[in-house]
Amino acid sequence: MNQEESIRFAAKYLEDLLSFFSANLTVSSTCEEDVIELSVPSSEFNSLLIGRNAETLRSLQYIVSTVLRNQSAALTRVNIDIADYKKQRAERVAVQAREWIEQVRKTGDSYVASLNAADRRIVHHIASEYSDIRTFSEGEGAERKITIAQASS
Repeated sequence: MNQEESIRFAAKYLEDLLSFFSANLTVSSTCEEDVIELSVPSSEFNSLLIGRNAETLRSLQYIVSTVLRNQSAALTRVNIDIADYKKQRAERVAVQAREWIEQVRKTGDSYVASLNAADRRIVHHIASEYSDIRTFSEGEGAERKITIAQASS
């Protein structure tokens, strides 16, 4: 299955999965940096499809990605966003990251936060905009933390 077929398959498969929730929604799809981006519009099913702490959303991603791997698809990494949940969350994390960075710049003290992988990526990206700030992650699995520090330390 080539890249275009992988993208179409993933969108159709997600639409079929959503239909089990009685959510007959049209999924839009794109591809960025070898990641299939699937966007589900807002509906009365948002809270059900996102789930507590986005667990249902992550599970949907896992299922679609696993099916693509089993189909020997050219692309298997999937990012699903429901009602712009992830986009809005990313914006909130970016604002928080800038506040943490300013705190580190003012006090000189490092800041350590427990964040999931997606949120850590956002913080690393934001921090890359500051020449006097460095970030690094330490730990394993759910215990992994990000540290924001001055580059000179």
